[in-house]
Amino acid sequence: MTSLLIADDHPLFRAALCLAASENLPECSVHEAADLAGVLAVLAAEPEVDLVLLDLHMPGSQGLSGLAALRGQHPGVAVLVVSAHDEPRIVRRVLDHGAAGFIPKSASPAEIGEAICSVLACGSWLPPGLAAAVAALPTNPADVDLASRLARLTEQQSRVLVLLAEGLLNKQIADRLAIQENTVKTHVTVIFEKLKVKNRTQAGMLLRSLEWGESARIG
Repeated sequence: MTSLLIADDHPLFRAALCLAASENLPECSVHEAADLAGVLAVLAAEPEVDLVLLDLHMPGSQGLSGLAALRGQHPGVAVLVVSAHDEPRIVRRVLDHGAAGFIPKSASPAEIGEAICSVLACGSWLPPGLAAAVAALPTNPADVDLASRLARLTEQQSRVLVLLAEGLLNKQIADRLAIQENTVKTHVTVIFEKLKVKNRTQAGMLLRSLEWGESARIG
């Protein structure tokens, strides 16, 4: 059975996405989450999830940070990003960071269903009125490079990086992840090597570069 995860902090929009999914895939199983922590918890508990419909702006996720965390910790799960902001430059970055497609929140139920079915068939999807504009934009080498570096991290290293960026000390990270402090130290060293940074500050700044400021808030 196909399994989907709908991730959005607005209950009404989650309900609309669930309805569109069930109408197009009557036999599918649908999970829901209202924040990034909930997304990661569902994926940890339900490894059979095939596709995540991910809101770009919800608690724990700003800009591309949630997408990066999801791709880093669960690289085998396809992601369709959902956002009210459908500027071509944003969609270009979303694709460069590993999303299989983009659904504007103005999309009709039929378009949502088409997007879901296309990605589940190992394809991709963009709204017809946006595809040409996105294709005309060059891929940003910096985004591709950052996505490549983040993809080199293991799931556990990705978790450590997120906590490191929050300012937690090694002992606090160890307690949060229920691992030894020496193990955290080893992960941090490898993270620095893979991300090509020299210290915790640079690693945190690299991850925060995926976020948008409040003036460019997206959702």
